[in-house]
Amino acid sequence: MSKGNVLVIGNSGVGKSTLINSVLGEECAVTGYGTTGTTQELSIYENDSVPFRLIDTVGFEPSFRKASKAVRSVKKWSRESALDGHEESRISVIWCCVEGTSRKLFPDTIKTMAKAISMWPSVPVIAVITKSYSVPERRENIMMVHEAFSSYKKMSGRVRRIIPVVAMTYRLNDEASAPPEGITDLIEATNDLLPEGIRASSHDISKYKLSRKRAFAHSAVGLAATGAAVVGAVPIPFPDAVILTPLEVSEINTISRIYGIDRSDKLVKFVDSIVEVGTVSTVARAAVNALKSIPGINAAASAVNAVIAGSIVAAIGESSIFAFEQISSGDRSIADLEWVKSLTESNLSGQFISKVTDAVRSLNGQQDPGKIAETVIKLFTKYI
Repeated sequence: MSKGNVLVIGNSGVGKSTLINSVLGEECAVTGYGTTGTTQELSIYENDSVPFRLIDTVGFEPSFRKASKAVRSVKKWSRESALDGHEESRISVIWCCVEGTSRKLFPDTIKTMAKAISMWPSVPVIAVITKSYSVPERRENIMMVHEAFSSYKKMSGRVRRIIPVVAMTYRLNDEASAPPEGITDLIEATNDLLPEGIRASSHDISKYKLSRKRAFAHSAVGLAATGAAVVGAVPIPFPDAVILTPLEVSEINTISRIYGIDRSDKLVKFVDSIVEVGTVSTVARAAVNALKSIPGINAAASAVNAVIAGSIVAAIGESSIFAFEQISSGDRSIADLEWVKSLTESNLSGQFISKVTDAVRSLNGQQDPGKIAETVIKLFTKYI
């Protein structure tokens, strides 16, 4: 086999498609690879950087008839894959996806899954708990999933890992987000369960995991910058406000969790150091004064404020990504507060003003916060 095949099964709405996109990234695409006659029922995704394909199945529905159809489609694929000459389509790992927010459905879901994968009794299973937003409930969810699988004879002993995941940044409220979690653990666990001949090296997997973390972190920066643009558009004396601080703290904490930085007193001081440098009362006033002195800047105050707000949060976010990558790699220490202050200051200096100016000019009076945020993000995700 040139690649492993991972069968992804679960109820409709459990988040399989979002999970697949999160694991494979924007470059993933539906491929024509697979056994004949099943492509309309199963979708196959792959990415050149990942040593396994993901086979997305029809979601299991509550009704018996629809659930039976989904089970039959998986069994059909399984039968055809078992034939001679179809070695490339044989299953290497199975992801059984259950939704963390619907715990009562675990036992029935697992029974349906067991029927669907009955032809692969020796294939290792990873139980993926999707939409696992509540950190306090994760341990309970893991225990319930373990008990549900263990109590069903046909699945008992087959589950090698139980991994709770958040597949994409989820906005909890205006000041907090649940970052993607568990995705890189799932990638590594799946690779470890593949046959030796097709398993990727630890170096290649580490490199790919880092690329996914960067993508998740940039997504978090985008959400925060959008929120900042909305806040900044409010007609208040913006340069004297501190209204961006909660957004900045939430953004940096989200990025730290993406990079696996444990919460501690040192992390709190590290975050405070970044926010201190980017305090609105200092940076925004400098940006406004600089913009006033530039010929050709003709935009409403609310639009300028929105651009500045989004730019500050985006620049701080991008600085944080670089900082936490350095810390997670061991090149820098989270105790090095002077270094992170210097890094943030350098990214909120002359080039920052230039970027803000470019954004204001390109918007040409546009006051929609969404459009402003989009423009700012394009500039600052290439900034660091």
